[in-house]
Amino acid sequence: MSRLTGAGEQRGAEVIDEEGDTVPLPAVPSADDRPQTAGTTDGGRRVPPTFGPLVRKVALSVAVCLVAAAGYAGLRQIADAPADPNAPVIAQSPQTSTTPDEAAEGVRRATVGGAVLQKMAAAVADDNRSAFLATVDPESTAFRASARTIFSNLGKLPIGSFQLRYVSDDTGALTPDRQAELGGSESWLAQVEVSWQLAGYDAKPARETLPVTFVTRDGTTYAASFSERFVAGQRRPIWALGPIDVAKGDHSLVISLDSEADAKSYVSVTDRAVESVSKVWGRSWRQKVIVYLPAKQAQMEYVLGAQPNTYTQIAAVTMAELDTPLVGAPVRIVANPKLFDELGKQGRRIVLTHETTHVASTATASPVPLWLAEGFADYVAFTAVPVQDESAAKELFKAIRAGKVPSALPAPEAFAASSAELPQAYESAWLACRLIAEREGQSKLVKFYRAVHASKSPTGLADAFKSVLGMTEQEFVAEWQQYLKRLAGV
Repeated sequence: MSRLTGAGEQRGAEVIDEEGDTVPLPAVPSADDRPQTAGTTDGGRRVPPTFGPLVRKVALSVAVCLVAAAGYAGLRQIADAPADPNAPVIAQSPQTSTTPDEAAEGVRRATVGGAVLQKMAAAVADDNRSAFLATVDPESTAFRASARTIFSNLGKLPIGSFQLRYVSDDTGALTPDRQAELGGSESWLAQVEVSWQLAGYDAKPARETLPVTFVTRDGTTYAASFSERFVAGQRRPIWALGPIDVAKGDHSLVISLDSEADAKSYVSVTDRAVESVSKVWGRSWRQKVIVYLPAKQAQMEYVLGAQPNTYTQIAAVTMAELDTPLVGAPVRIVANPKLFDELGKQGRRIVLTHETTHVASTATASPVPLWLAEGFADYVAFTAVPVQDESAAKELFKAIRAGKVPSALPAPEAFAASSAELPQAYESAWLACRLIAEREGQSKLVKFYRAVHASKSPTGLADAFKSVLGMTEQEFVAEWQQYLKRLAGV
């Protein structure tokens, strides 16, 4: 998640622009100055401040640019978040049949529904719009319009494979009123696994589960909805949320739901982010990045499977588009539309460089501790766009000058969106990684990260401290504390 949560106290920050000039940034209202709104999340979190126009040459406030927290951290929070009490509950596995007749009916529905799905998938593979629309209920007017958009969207993407697999159904999921609205001789809701692979970008297919409504009329079964009765935490494919625009760069694919956004303008920034990351991390990764640009906050939440207002203060999230994140899983950078636009060109570059670092280092499936993942991503981002220490670590330096020197490297909970010490967590993690680079060289920092990432041992971090850096974590922390005090002028 983004460090926008802790941006309230950052005022008058400065960054160095591409021409080497240090430029002051507009002040950000403090937390106490920001109005509380009715749309707060659990715990009374506040919405982000409204930023005024940024100076043209300015990247963005450092309070905003230490952003773009690890996507896997954000996904952990989604997974741990309480379920929406108002969300309907549907079966995720087949209902237990109590009689042979019921079992036979379940098999019949799966066979009939599966045949519709196979025809849909074949139509996508053959780029046959008529065949695709022939599987859509002629009486479901709204869904037919949506289906046209979905087919058009899939045609804009470099689809290497596309599959739909019938998983289960729930005969009681549709209310009597909904069944009456659908009409026909039979209707039911099924859970369908959809998988798709973007050629040239994905090593493995993306995979999600969609609720698909089927209806049978005049002896023919059709699909009547792709969006009925989503449950809390259930993600939705970006290509099912509205018309998309797609722009392709040398290293990037930008998929935008905002018709007013110029997807092409994000391609060059993302390509530069890939180059910046490769200069530090090396080129032994795919060097391909996919960015999703939702048009609305709700669309971001749909893509992430998040509850409303979870990401109001987060600029971007890196997400594995797979139900169970694994090494090689397709990874996307999902932007918060409002905040991303307000960052400005240099701000977006910092955010995208940070997030691209997570993509390159496969952070969504990594055992590295959050302080190392986030600190390293900020180190790479600030190597690409230099930032003054006094601005980048303002909250941390303030705490140190008040006598509050960190006693240990930041714990995972320090990176939670609700953490009161979120800014200090990012700042101290960044400076821990920078200390390693200054002390041992940038290549040793990368080697240290890779060693922790590759370890299968529960003592992987301690082992890497010893084998790569030649010290214990306790010895490093003591040196890091002195480093922080020196930087803070204490």
